[in-house]
Amino acid sequence: MAKDFINGKRTHFGNKRSHALNSSRRSWKPNLQKVRILVDGKPKKVWVSARTLKSGKVTRV
Repeated sequence: MAKDFINGKRTHFGNKRSHALNSSRRSWKPNLQKVRILVDGKPKKVWVSARTLKSGKVTRV
């Protein structure tokens, strides 16, 4: 579910490193918002990242 409809941004995974260089897995999730946008001329509810909304790549309905 965690995927931007426009840019395709997904959850990224990596290691959390402590000061002693111990590692444990962690994830970075995009800031997704459910919004109504025009898709092929019709309104549709999709998940879009806040960064995509801010940049103006999407027209809200």
